[in-house]
Amino acid sequence: MTLAPRAVVVHRRSALDELVDRHGTRGQAEFFLRTRGRGLAEVQASHDALADALARTRAAVPAHWRRGDVDRDDLHRFAFEPQDVCVVVGPDGLVANTAKYVGSQPVVGVDPEPGRNPGALVRHRPTTVARVLDAVVRGTARVEPRALVRASLDDGTSLEALNDVYVGHAGHQSARYALHVPGGASEAQSSSGVVVTTGTGATGWAVSLARGRADAPPLPGPGDSALAWFVREAWPSPSTGTTLTAGTLAAGAELGLVVGSESLVVFGDGLEADRLTATWGQTVRVGLAGRRLQLVV
Repeated sequence: MTLAPRAVVVHRRSALDELVDRHGTRGQAEFFLRTRGRGLAEVQASHDALADALARTRAAVPAHWRRGDVDRDDLHRFAFEPQDVCVVVGPDGLVANTAKYVGSQPVVGVDPEPGRNPGALVRHRPTTVARVLDAVVRGTARVEPRALVRASLDDGTSLEALNDVYVGHAGHQSARYALHVPGGASEAQSSSGVVVTTGTGATGWAVSLARGRADAPPLPGPGDSALAWFVREAWPSPSTGTTLTAGTLAAGAELGLVVGSESLVVFGDGLEADRLTATWGQTVRVGLAGRRLQLVV
């Protein structure tokens, strides 16, 4: 017997939940906000919008489907199945957080607060989820493949990200390494880290990295099989250079970093807790991943 599809609803805690956890009670959270010139109404409205969107999304899942539910903080321990349809309810960044943990499963982004999010990745509303899920199982849903970036260490460990990968000091202080770019050029550097971005991430961190730089490469588009890379604040010294500070990576090309200090961290999409650590002499290689996120649009 063929298993029914499983809808896995991915979400994250609201700002109100986090405030109450931090301050102990709702009253203490409200007092804290007042001391910062803010009130509870704004975070309460956002909390209510998320709760309503989650309720509507869960209600839209067909009764005969199997169901899964996972908080963002538990994604690294959740096992997605091949038949899953991943339904992400939250801001665009939550889709990016989820991307590294899914495979070829379709991902449906649901915006709980239209107008507050850019909506680049969360294209759907809770009221349209039932129709979108039906289109997915019928094979008529429009899917937009999105490139991912992959970072791997020479010990065989690796991670993937939808927006960008950061390689540098854990505290964003000076990181020392030897940078190797496609074509054979290399340079010893000291910088506040290296960022490699996809076309999806080109509207995020990469925008500020590219702004005002004469050497800024053209940023890739969302579906392009290319990456852009930037060295942050390269420091010139007798032993470190600033010649190789930005460029692009085509499919099959990799950027290499040989660690020249005690350790560097590697993480993707801002998830610093889920990271790799490269120690002295290890090589970090960054390039396009061998798969794409299947974003339902």
